[in-house]
Amino acid sequence: MAEGFAVIDEQVELTRIGDFSMNGLCSAILEQHQSTIRTRKPHVAVAKLAKIVDTILKLSNKQGFHATSLREISIVSGVSMGGLYSYFDSKDTLLMMILGQVSTSVTAVLESAPASVAGDPAAHLRWLIKAHVTLTETMLPWFVFSFMEAKSFPPVGRKMAVKSEEWTERVFSDVLSRGVDAGVFAIDRPEFTASLIKPMLQDWYVKRSKWRRRSISAPEYSEMVCAFIEAAIGVKPGSRAEETPRPQA
Repeated sequence: MAEGFAVIDEQVELTRIGDFSMNGLCSAILEQHQSTIRTRKPHVAVAKLAKIVDTILKLSNKQGFHATSLREISIVSGVSMGGLYSYFDSKDTLLMMILGQVSTSVTAVLESAPASVAGDPAAHLRWLIKAHVTLTETMLPWFVFSFMEAKSFPPVGRKMAVKSEEWTERVFSDVLSRGVDAGVFAIDRPEFTASLIKPMLQDWYVKRSKWRRRSISAPEYSEMVCAFIEAAIGVKPGSRAEETPRPQA
């Protein structure tokens, strides 16, 4: 941990923001698409949708989304074809549901920094990095799916993915700009620096096996990324927030 920064339990932070479990995410999808999903029992609907999404994420990881048929999803998930069509009218609709939830989750998390953190650009930047890595670790199959299938997205899906990536870069760019204005960061082009941070965050889930072979955990990875970026942008020691002890279990 970098000296002088507040200790934050990233998993506790994620729980504070929302439920990012499979059931929690599928419940959010149902709520967002309740006008088109034909179900009468929410608790049953969430469980079935969780089976469907889990199945498509696993099959896509093995053979690709477009090589996976609805019939195959039905057989593996145990949900009838009629049951599938009560949730979506096509595979592309299911794809957009998944992409939409990934985008919504990123927005919800990155917009939820505590006021005590958001007021300090250096602490805020560190919080964003750690929160992003923790979220992608928690939703690993969702992010891998979104990245690996990006080239075959329909036009509306590609537009959504690009918009989400640009928004994430803008969040980091805004914090970096505030740090420059406050004399905390020594960089000339915050937007360029933000565009370099994004690939480092993606590397955690895109090349997950590499970090597993090196026995690097999510907290360790985010800490190393923080240290690297802080050194690169010239974070000044006096800008760091006071350290607070981590609550004991």
